Amino acid sequence: MEPTFGPAEAEEAQRLVRMALSEDLPEGDVTSEALIPPGARARGAFVPREPGVVCGLPVVAQVYSALDSGIVLRALVADGSEVKPGERLLTLEGPARAVLMGERTALNFLQHLSGIATRTRRFRDLLAGAEVELLDTRKTLPGWRRLEKYAVRAGGGTNHRLSLSDQALVKDNHVRILRELGQGGPREWVAALRKRFPGIPVELEVESIAELEEALGSGADIILLDNMTCGDMAAAAREARRRPDPRPALEASGGISADKLREVAASGVDRISVGALTHSAPALDIGFDLWEVWSE
Repeated sequence: MEPTFGPAEAEEAQRLVRMALSEDLPEGDVTSEALIPPGARARGAFVPREPGVVCGLPVVAQVYSALDSGIVLRALVADGSEVKPGERLLTLEGPARAVLMGERTALNFLQHLSGIATRTRRFRDLLAGAEVELLDTRKTLPGWRRLEKYAVRAGGGTNHRLSLSDQALVKDNHVRILRELGQGGPREWVAALRKRFPGIPVELEVESIAELEEALGSGADIILLDNMTCGDMAAAAREARRRPDPRPALEASGGISADKLREVAASGVDRISVGALTHSAPALDIGFDLWEVWSE
C-alpha cells in the first residue's frame, strides 16, 4: 500500500529541499555552467543498484521543480514498492544543466529514505505471522522527522509519537526526578497527565517486573518494557493477561536487532519499537543514468 505523502510531509520536504539546494548551489554549478551549452537537453532515470523498497519520489519531484519548471518527470513505481536492480524508478527530461544540478541532492533524499523503507520492510517481513506492531521512535535526524517517519510507513511500519506533544511517555529520567522530589508513583503520574492533557495516550516505561506490577495498576494505556530479557517480557505478558480488561498494551524496546525480533514477538508483547529503523539504516544504492542528450 502506497503511504500518504500529505501536506505536512510536503511542507517539510520543501523546507529541506530549499536548504539542500542552497548548500549545494551557493553560487551555482560552476562545472555545468562553464561546460554544458545552454540549449543542451538530457533524458535519464533513477535506477537502483540493489534490491530494496523505494521511498522519496515526491521529494525528487520537489528538487527538480525548484530548479527548473521545464523538467518533466514521470514516476514508474510508487513509494513503498519493492524494486530490483536496474529497474527504472523515475524518468526525467529537461535542460541538461538543471538535470545535473539536481542529481546529487535528489539522490541524497532518495537513497536515505529508501534505506529506511528497506530496513523497515526487512524487519516487518521477519515478523510475518506474528500479532505484533512494528514501531519507529524519535531517533531521527533533526528536521527530517516527518520524512523519515513517512519512509517507515512506506516500508510497512507504524509511527510512534511524532513529538513530545502528542503522547505522554514517562521514561526513566522522569521517574528519577519524580521519585527524588516525592511526587507520588505511577497512579498519581497518570492521573496528573490525564487531568492536564485529557485524551492523549499515556505510556509508562519500566525496567523490571517489580516496576511492572506498580505500572499495571496505574491506568496507563501502554507500558514500555525497556531493555528486558525475553524471559522477563514473557513474564510481563503473563502478568498483564491476568489483569482485568482493558489492560495496557505492552511495548518492547531497547537494542532490539533483527535476529531478536521473532523471539521478542513470541514473548507476547503487543508492540516492538526499534530506533534502528531510522537512526542507522544504510542508504539504498541508487544511481542516475543518462541515456539521451541532444541540443535544441
